[in-house]
Amino acid sequence: MYAVVRIAGFQYLVRPGHTVTVPRLDAAPGSRVRFEDVLFVRTDDRVVAGRPIVAGGYVEAEVVDHPRARKVIIYKFRRREKYRRKRGHRQPMTRVRIAAIGGGT
Repeated sequence: MYAVVRIAGFQYLVRPGHTVTVPRLDAAPGSRVRFEDVLFVRTDDRVVAGRPIVAGGYVEAEVVDHPRARKVIIYKFRRREKYRRKRGHRQPMTRVRIAAIGGGT
């Protein structure tokens, strides 16, 4: 069983028990979140595709922690001008463990 779910504008293929890293969510570690924007659900015996979302479809997940992504370096340079600027940025993320996929009847 798997589903395609839209979280914060991104689409993720999720399966029960798998861990997914998504953009930062307002939820404490250990709490459960529910995603309603399910675009596609596949079970053992049927396939349900949404138009654009599956009616009654949902994905429940448990928040594991709030890591930060790898550092992205922003480097500006102008030749012969002695102009160099180096900045770094780490995007805040949330790691969730998929607990259940439901709906799509």
